[in-house]
Amino acid sequence: MSKRELYEQKTEAILQPIVDANGFELVDVEYVKEGGNWYLRAYIDKPGGITVDDCELVSRAASDILDEQDFVEESYIFEVSSPGLGRPLKKEKDFARSIGEEVEIRTFRPIGRRKEFTGILKSYDKDTVTIEPEGEEEMQIARADIALIRLAFDF
Repeated sequence: MSKRELYEQKTEAILQPIVDANGFELVDVEYVKEGGNWYLRAYIDKPGGITVDDCELVSRAASDILDEQDFVEESYIFEVSSPGLGRPLKKEKDFARSIGEEVEIRTFRPIGRRKEFTGILKSYDKDTVTIEPEGEEEMQIARADIALIRLAFDF
C-alpha cells in the first residue's frame, strides 16, 4: 500500500463516524499534490446537496483528530467539500445509484477510434461497464480501460 493510499484510508476511518452521525455520505478522500502544496480532501454529500456549514462541521470535527493522530508526514491543507457536478463514479454505491442515468466515459486508449463515450449506464461488474449510447447498440467497456466515468450533465 502506498503512503498516499494509507493516508486516504486512515482519514476515511476518522471521517466515516463523523459523516454517519450527521446523515452525510463520505464520497471520497484524496491526498494530492497541487502546485507546491499537499491537499488532503474529503468529499461529502447528502440528499439535496451539501452546504458550507455541513463542510465546516465535518472539517472542525475531523481536524482535531487528524492533528492528534498526526500520521501525515508532510504538511498539508485539509479541505472538506461537495463532490460537485463532475463527480466521478468510483465506488460500488456510485455505480448502483447511477444505473439508468446518462454517463460520460473517457478511456485511456481509443476504442473504435474514439476515446469519449456517452450513454445510459445499463450495468456494471468488477471488470466491465455496459452503456447504451443514443441510437447505438449497447457496448461493454473494460473498467481497466476507463480513465474517467461520471454522470453526464448538460448546460
